[in-house]
Amino acid sequence: MNLSTFVLLTKEIIQRMVEKKTNNKRKPLRWIIGFLLLLIIATGIYAYSVIFRPIDLEETIYIYIDEKKRYEEVVLQLKEKDALSSEKLFDMLAQRMNYPNSVKTGRYAIEEGMTMPDVIRLLRSGNQTPVNLTFNNIRSKENLAGRISQQLMLDSLSLLNLLNEPSKAKELGLNEQTILSIFIPNTYEVYWDTGTDNLLKRMKKEYDAFWNENRKSKAEKIGLTPLQVSVLASIVEEEATYADEYPVVAGLYLNRLKKGMRLEADPTVKFAVGDFTLRRILYSHLEVESPYNTYKNTGLPPGPIRIPSITAIEGTLSPTTHQYLFMCAKDDLSGRHNFAITHAEHARNARAYQRALNERGIY
Repeated sequence: MNLSTFVLLTKEIIQRMVEKKTNNKRKPLRWIIGFLLLLIIATGIYAYSVIFRPIDLEETIYIYIDEKKRYEEVVLQLKEKDALSSEKLFDMLAQRMNYPNSVKTGRYAIEEGMTMPDVIRLLRSGNQTPVNLTFNNIRSKENLAGRISQQLMLDSLSLLNLLNEPSKAKELGLNEQTILSIFIPNTYEVYWDTGTDNLLKRMKKEYDAFWNENRKSKAEKIGLTPLQVSVLASIVEEEATYADEYPVVAGLYLNRLKKGMRLEADPTVKFAVGDFTLRRILYSHLEVESPYNTYKNTGLPPGPIRIPSITAIEGTLSPTTHQYLFMCAKDDLSGRHNFAITHAEHARNARAYQRALNERGIY
């Protein structure tokens, strides 16, 4: 029975009782007063039952409160997600608990069984639920900023500007070219309202933890610093489609570095040109002036050409021992490679690959 039905029924009962007492003029007034008291009590009982009634939800819902911290928007989210049995009673209680003046940013989990006071206390306390931040397959700062802004409250442009800020990179012991190295692709628990500055500090902390003594020892063994490993791993991952080739490709590039040969890695040319969709590297591409063009510059480029995955980093830290100096995509266009020790052997592989591209009309 809802409140309106209860009130109507009570009124009818009182009216009948009043009709039976028409000979006594004072009794109707008493009955009316009694009715009003009963109505007040009934209203209170009803309100109490609604306020403390457990919220009925099929699954946990999340409320997101941004930097505007508008109370009305919080109520609207609760209403749209069917977490309010009575908007008016919620507002009365929220006002009583001074929540409209205590709205805090964040992501809050509203769970089955919570009551209105539970919800208000949670939102007022700022005890938010972390977000599982993930990012992978990232090739640029713009790509990274966009991916992260889709998961956190922060603005992508603000993050991008910070990633390009020389003083911030220097503060982290990096520069604008190497700053992406601190972003190790993984899943991180962070608060939804984490700011850009705190995010970078968190990523640097995770980066330092990732580069433990074991990995540092492996890097030293192959003659590279952790930052250089990240740079080489980024090239390895762009070059090899399949993870089982990572150690082989890494070993090949390390062989070239030891001999003082240019890496001549096609992915670095794509990065320099600004087009990773290139299926065929032309001579005009090889002439582009860029410190990332490893056909024109000896050694590693100044920074990673993508954010390398942990798998690529591990593959680079554990390179296969061999004598290969050359590699070329197989002519079956499977994404795998033919490896060669001599230039003559490599030339044969390259001709077969070029022929396959011509036959398929790929230019």
